[in-house]
Amino acid sequence: MNIAIIPARGGSKRIPRKNIKDFCGKPMIAGAIEVAKASGLFDHIIVTTDDAEISELARMWGAEVPFVRPAELADDYTPTVPVVAQAIGACQALGWQVDQVCCIYPAVPFMQSADLAAALHRLETNDAGYVFPVAAYPSAIQRALRQLPNGLMEPFYSQHASTRTQDLEPAYYDAGQFYWGRAQTWLEGKNIHQHGMGLVIPSWRVVDIDNAEDWHRAELMYAAFNGANRPA
Repeated sequence: MNIAIIPARGGSKRIPRKNIKDFCGKPMIAGAIEVAKASGLFDHIIVTTDDAEISELARMWGAEVPFVRPAELADDYTPTVPVVAQAIGACQALGWQVDQVCCIYPAVPFMQSADLAAALHRLETNDAGYVFPVAAYPSAIQRALRQLPNGLMEPFYSQHASTRTQDLEPAYYDAGQFYWGRAQTWLEGKNIHQHGMGLVIPSWRVVDIDNAEDWHRAELMYAAFNGANRPA
């Protein structure tokens, strides 16, 4: 079976209660659950959390919370892979035959079910351990600059200081939305970026929400794209 695992701990520091904070009229995590449900790809949509309020809201929006995430996997420094691996083990302990697992982050207002389906197809038709969405950097990373203490600028890569950007290899960044993987790949603890295949999506559908400014920008973008009420 295919399952979705949404990791949503309660101790967000930069944006308090980020995962259930109201976003354009509903809790942020609700959007991730709704897109996962609409995709029709999952036998179960699981939220792994250490927080009772998140558990209650997740169930209200149609997800399952069959276990509590251990405290040692709910701090600021716990990577994604161990969290998902623990959740897979807990699901297997329930007697589930888990084949493919999609980790979906809770703060992904621009994730689309078509991308979930395209990534799953790529996983099923290739040998990669994971598939995840990526977007192209808006500028060539080989032409990146650093600022010196005196305010002057210098290139990180001096050998490309005069190279035309169209002659440089494109570079991509992790969109931070979801990661499809085989259950065994997650359980083996393999690094996503070292064992994963990228699915390129448009950069305008990628937003990293780390602070209040990011949040407000995401709400404005969401309102513009979806005709929602524009935040003040």
